[in-house]
Amino acid sequence: MEPTAATETSAESPQQPNGKAPQTFDVVKPADGTVIRRVVIDDADRVGDVVGRVRAVQPAWEALGFAGRRMWMERLRDWLLANTDVITDVMQAESGKVRADAALEVPHLCDMINYYAAAGEAYLADEEPSPHLPLMRVKKAKIVYRPYPVVGLISPWNFPLILSAGDAIPALFAGAAVVVKPSEITPLCFIELVRAWKEDIGAPDVFDCVNGMGETGGALVDEVDFIGFTGSERTGKVVMKRAADTLTPVSLELGGKDPMIVLRDADVERAANAAAFGGLLNSGQICLSVERVFVEEPVYDEFVTRLRERVEGLRQGDDGRAYEADVGAMTSPAQTEIVSGHVEDARTAGARILTGGRRREGPGDYYEPTVIADADPSMKVMREETFGPVIPVMKVNDAEEAVRLANDTTYGLGATVFAGTNAAGERVARRIEAGACDVNDVLAHYNVLEIPMGGWKQSGIGYRHGPGGIRKYCRTESITVPRLPTAKSELLWYPYSKPKRRLIDRVSRFFNARGIRNRLGL
Repeated sequence: MEPTAATETSAESPQQPNGKAPQTFDVVKPADGTVIRRVVIDDADRVGDVVGRVRAVQPAWEALGFAGRRMWMERLRDWLLANTDVITDVMQAESGKVRADAALEVPHLCDMINYYAAAGEAYLADEEPSPHLPLMRVKKAKIVYRPYPVVGLISPWNFPLILSAGDAIPALFAGAAVVVKPSEITPLCFIELVRAWKEDIGAPDVFDCVNGMGETGGALVDEVDFIGFTGSERTGKVVMKRAADTLTPVSLELGGKDPMIVLRDADVERAANAAAFGGLLNSGQICLSVERVFVEEPVYDEFVTRLRERVEGLRQGDDGRAYEADVGAMTSPAQTEIVSGHVEDARTAGARILTGGRRREGPGDYYEPTVIADADPSMKVMREETFGPVIPVMKVNDAEEAVRLANDTTYGLGATVFAGTNAAGERVARRIEAGACDVNDVLAHYNVLEIPMGGWKQSGIGYRHGPGGIRKYCRTESITVPRLPTAKSELLWYPYSKPKRRLIDRVSRFFNARGIRNRLGL
């Protein structure tokens, strides 16, 4: 796929099912503002057609069994490995990432395929709990995991594959068909992935995408059996409201305002290096970015000095395949405006801009890596999600104040604690109101696929990764099967009578009397 050709493209045919002339949108290269491609917008009729088609194939996909689906998923992994450079080229062009950031995505997807290929079958296996009531132990009880027929996913622009295909992978392993609406800002690498699934791999027709803006996403919500959304809190609420009309279950991974706490006995150099990486990776356009830093007073000056020095040494630009830049362009011009507004608000309120703090002149949409010292909780940069290359730092008296301020937010996605010992860091981590916390590290938990990743408060509903990351794409069915030969009727069945009721009451009292049950070992 040539990432610089300004041509018209779609996941399938540009002709809409209703015969109307298609509308299109342009995908722009953030590094220089040129148009890469023109993509056809899929209207509601087209969305319905795509969902209906994969829905018809889904029963056969489920019937393949886990081993059959694993074969196709491993072929997808092999295609990703063979085409890593091409996919990364496309991603770099449409997102403005530096090569090192763009190169993170394909390995993560391959690791996820390998993880669920190894563990997914056990996660989806029937469970047979033993009934706690002795009378019911004559029944074999089973919990069966059965996939939602069609899973819809609406993904954001900051990680075009990890936050789209990364959710599709466990859903496909579970036996669901999947339709994704990638962001209209960065749809190209996902379009290429779907093309490869159909044409290069020749896999069953249970994986597709639709393209467009909010109307396309809304139509997808209306058609599917489960909807997963990653993006802003505001849009997540819109998705959830629309899903309520059809009682469609949702999983939402929304915004974050992740804190980092640096205690007085921490390794300050490591903490500063972590803050730079955790705050500026992908130009700070990560829901798990370090967005607020609280540093205990005794090490505050050393920390901000080391952080400023680290950030000032970073290289910003478009590096192609050369790995010669550290920070890339902003992907969305609208987001750059938010970043600029937050920095100017902090500057006006008296914070010190130690480095950066400006939109870079010249071609492309670049915002300089920025360190803000002497921030306070009243500033937008400490309250609202910035989602850009900005690291605000605030001095605190002690760990108590740091924890209180870290929890003083409507968000609760992730957090980081740096302390003199891991044990001390974990004690603080257990007090932070967030779905995940790294001790003496940053962003590490996302790569531990065995543990859940999800948010508290208004950072979302539901989890990625681990057993829940595949089971959420399934409905549970409870089944009971007799263990013994059955009679023509049961004691509880008709007809009712006083003698039967007295017998039932005696049996019930016997088994519900805790002391008797304990003495009898029941």
